[in-house]
Amino acid sequence: MTTAFVLAGGANLGALQVGMLRALVERGTTPDVLIGASVGAFNAGFLAGRGVTATTVDELADVWRPLSAWKLFPPNPIRIIGALTGHRPALVGDHGLRSLLDRHLTFHDVADALIPLRVVATDLLSGNEVGITAGPATEAILASSAIPGLLPPVDWNGRKLVDGGIADNAPISDAIDAAVDRIYVLPCGYPSGDVEPPTTVAETLLHTIALLIHKRLIRDVREYSADAELIVIPPPSPVTVGALDFGHADELMTRAYDSASTFLDTDGGRRDHPADHIEMSVS
Repeated sequence: MTTAFVLAGGANLGALQVGMLRALVERGTTPDVLIGASVGAFNAGFLAGRGVTATTVDELADVWRPLSAWKLFPPNPIRIIGALTGHRPALVGDHGLRSLLDRHLTFHDVADALIPLRVVATDLLSGNEVGITAGPATEAILASSAIPGLLPPVDWNGRKLVDGGIADNAPISDAIDAAVDRIYVLPCGYPSGDVEPPTTVAETLLHTIALLIHKRLIRDVREYSADAELIVIPPPSPVTVGALDFGHADELMTRAYDSASTFLDTDGGRRDHPADHIEMSVS
């Protein structure tokens, strides 16, 4: 039986996946294939070069703890003005994220990963999903993470690629196409609870995208639940963390570990109607 881990996008909420991964590894569950979009592509890429073990998950946790929006998306007034006046393609550059990838990826080509890896991006012109299984790993994950308007698109074989979450934030269909038997989906959910509406351009964009892609995830889980064994680990709720607030990684990892452990301890996470456990809360 082959197993895929599908790691969804979710910006700073990608820390939740570290807790989920820890719960899975403790129960002896590891993937034969890793599939990731956006921040899920980073988490998947980190592990694809090292293997998925308790030690490597702890190492990934150590990467998340010091992250901040200022490090990943360092503001530059000239760039911001250029973006607002139509002279630059994004509000910030990708050098912060590129530096993170250069420090932590252990392979140069996606095809050379220890665990087979598929990185999902979106063709900016057509909106079609682009699944990357070979090519420069840093560029592939930069493309998968390039939130439109915030980060610049990535040139890839004559195409402009942006955030994989636009086409498919939790690429379950890619795992179905790979003919795996069991698919663990690790969604990041969306900011929820008693929080004020986002106020900045970047936060509003990220929050809106998070809502739309979570609705898509619910639909996809319902669509594909008959095609493979789908185990969808529900993220903890509520999550009252702003879309660019990276200062709660430890809290998010701990909460996700606790909720995932409880979920997996009942029948290994198997549910007759997996989409019901990630339904959006109604206030």
